[in-house]
Amino acid sequence: MVGVGARPGTTAAELLGLIGAALAEAGRTPGDVLALATLDVRAADPGVVETAARLRVPVRGFPGAELAPVPVPGPSAVVRAAAGTASVAEAAALRAAGPGAVLLVPKRKTRRATCAVASPVPPVSPVPPVSPDGSNEVARDVRLLPRTHGYLGDEPPAPPVPPAPPTHTLPTPTPTTPHVTAAMDIHTPAEPDVHDLRHHGDAEVRDEKLTDLAVNVRTNTPPAWLRERIADSLTGLAAYPDGRAARAAVAERHDLPARRVLLTAGAAEAFVLLARALPVRRPVVVHPQFTEPEAALRDAGHPVDRVLLRAADGFRLDPAAVPEDADLVVIGNPTNPTSVLHPAETITTLARPGRTLVVDEAFMDAVPGERESLASRTDVPGLVVLRSLTKTWGLAGLRIGYVLAAPETVEALERVQPLWPVSTPALVAAEACMSRAALAEAEHAAHRIGVERAHLLAGLAEFDEVTAVAAAEGPFVLVRIENADAVRERLRALGFAARRGDTFPGLDRHWLRLAVRDRVTTNRFLQALDQALLMLG
Repeated sequence: MVGVGARPGTTAAELLGLIGAALAEAGRTPGDVLALATLDVRAADPGVVETAARLRVPVRGFPGAELAPVPVPGPSAVVRAAAGTASVAEAAALRAAGPGAVLLVPKRKTRRATCAVASPVPPVSPVPPVSPDGSNEVARDVRLLPRTHGYLGDEPPAPPVPPAPPTHTLPTPTPTTPHVTAAMDIHTPAEPDVHDLRHHGDAEVRDEKLTDLAVNVRTNTPPAWLRERIADSLTGLAAYPDGRAARAAVAERHDLPARRVLLTAGAAEAFVLLARALPVRRPVVVHPQFTEPEAALRDAGHPVDRVLLRAADGFRLDPAAVPEDADLVVIGNPTNPTSVLHPAETITTLARPGRTLVVDEAFMDAVPGERESLASRTDVPGLVVLRSLTKTWGLAGLRIGYVLAAPETVEALERVQPLWPVSTPALVAAEACMSRAALAEAEHAAHRIGVERAHLLAGLAEFDEVTAVAAAEGPFVLVRIENADAVRERLRALGFAARRGDTFPGLDRHWLRLAVRDRVTTNRFLQALDQALLMLG
């Protein structure tokens, strides 16, 4: 990791010259650099951006307050007063290198820039860490080499660290485990489940400042007009929530009577209501998919059977694999995490008298034209459609979704729902997102996602080690990489969060889910992925 401090106007040529000299001192080459780290307020400076582009690495920016606790061998009171940390280059390099970091080359300076080199590898000798003032007060998870390893300008540099092998070809992915049936596997877990059904993408970014490809919420949301509507609703917080207007708006949007609509605190609440309200005997969940349906059913005391779709079949649904006596079937469309969009007519063949068919359409508004949606259908027996406003509108913290079902099903769910389950701001947001202008904005966003997803898939196709689910139709893609768990950790060190796949039944540690982002972010991620594969090759 290379940390840099740069005054405004510092050129890429000056930074590259300084970095090159520091890398040579460390026994490294520009090809060994994983990321460029600096103050967040300098991360977008043209010289820094061009330097990172020419090194083909991402830029990681840290606030001064985050760098301040990092102990540095070359502190400057002037720099601390101006930037919040005693040495931008040293602190940024150590912070970016992560736990166990060592400083290979301390601060080196030109007239307008500073540079330092750190590594996440263990120190070359087990000498206990010593802070620059001798107090032995060292920030957690940061290790400093002893002074004999060249902290000061007149001391010899650290012994060179052998560079990584110059290859980035991973072993050929092993074939997926064969299943009992031709298309998919019916599985009833008899032992404690190895999948963490309560793990979700937000856990990947909760405690670190990483570029988020783990959570499927659209970036730069909520839009300003929606934030204003929500803010205006705060004047009415003294009154109890009244969901009638929002319920009517949802019904009108789907051309349904209001009695077929139930507003919920996010789509996830609906899974809990279904598990508590319906007297099911044999529930079946089609996996891989969002794990909350199964978790809610198990919490309610229901044994759950799984139908596991196969990667070899493109994670496509074969209705014949669903047990005939299943009285509750849950499937996502488009499915999280595979991003596969199943034909509506294929899903409706699962409907039976006496069976509840739950279709999770949380990501359907990210599909142009919402083709294959069943939201407005009233001719499918036992159909329950779940929708969410979280993803497209950036309302994960507000919790708003809804159920579309037969009136008797809505009444059964409503009976087990707490009083006033949806807050006034969430109700206002729901009503606003049903307007014609909002629906037009969502449709435009869906088309934009399609363009950016194609760019991401094209970039991933350049890697021999990566296999993507090519039929992706949602705002995310699923990829298989041998030892993806190790790749994910390396990506975190490079500043990117990806969603682990091994918590989804039917997947293992060799899978990752990647959210679709704008082209600039995607290009930076692809560079980081290349570096991660290189380091693990």
